[in-house]
Amino acid sequence: MTYRDAGVDIDAGDALVEAIKPFARRTMRPEVLAGIGGFGALVEISKKYREPVLVSGTDGVGTKLRLAFELKRHDTVGIDLVAMSVNDILVQGAEPLFFLDYFACGKLDVPVATDVVRGIARGCELAGCALIGGETAEMPGMYPAGEYDLAGFAVGVVEKSRIITGKTIEPGDVILGLASSGAHSNGYSLVRRILERSKPDLDGDFHGRKLADVVMEPTRIYVKPLLELMAAMTVKGMAHITGGGIVENVPRVLAEGVRAKISKSAWPLPPLFAWLQREGGVADAEMHRVFNCGIGMVVVMAAADAAAAKSFLEARGETVYRLGEIAARAEGDAAVEMLP
Repeated sequence: MTYRDAGVDIDAGDALVEAIKPFARRTMRPEVLAGIGGFGALVEISKKYREPVLVSGTDGVGTKLRLAFELKRHDTVGIDLVAMSVNDILVQGAEPLFFLDYFACGKLDVPVATDVVRGIARGCELAGCALIGGETAEMPGMYPAGEYDLAGFAVGVVEKSRIITGKTIEPGDVILGLASSGAHSNGYSLVRRILERSKPDLDGDFHGRKLADVVMEPTRIYVKPLLELMAAMTVKGMAHITGGGIVENVPRVLAEGVRAKISKSAWPLPPLFAWLQREGGVADAEMHRVFNCGIGMVVVMAAADAAAAKSFLEARGETVYRLGEIAARAEGDAAVEMLP
């Protein structure tokens, strides 16, 4: 018997490695000493850091993958994978250095896996980090035919004195929100349930686009504009709006004794979320606990810097809203107060 008889095709794995090498090469940074092909990848820390601190993050794509399987769309979930980790480490001030992926399946489909990794490489380009390696695991009997799972791991670096902790946030500071590209990679168990109930035409027109395109829109990567903002002015705190929405992610960066007062009317609810709420009969409070509702990243600035920061980010292609302000927090107050 051979390994192929048992369901593992070594030649297919080798073909995938060769297919993805050009995508990975486009993501290289000068710090990378050795990447794909070795037992481990080697990356040095840039000499521009005097007291470098490494910041790491890991995540997956979640049940958005179920839609990818059903729609046979595999070219953007890799962007989602990168985005979820690099946006997380960014909020502590870290510049992403490199990314590793883990792709697991029952039987390796080289064209599908290549599409996925091409998306991962594109995400790394958008984040300015290097795709230095990963693992492709072909495990017969572990996954249904045509399905796979993804995990990703990002490592970044920040100067110790410039770590963003949120400790300097104080009453009077302004809360800015950067628009999301869609539902990103959160809440898709509920998205899929609503789709199952409403049975829409996913190829039909939805505000000028196919609904399938809107639902599968990849997560926005905020790394480059926010790194530039941090270099230009003081950012007091940032929160990546993932699962839990604004109400559960913003408190993670707030200092003791302060709370966020956010007006729901400060930004328009994108059509996708309005449709999900209507079709699913989802309450306002649940919407803001599950989805980003159109805000993918929150940035807290001193009031004197807020207008300049908003203009700075808009000049770099971001859509920015002034969501509210920081107030003193008394005992019993919620960390986030969602105002009309």
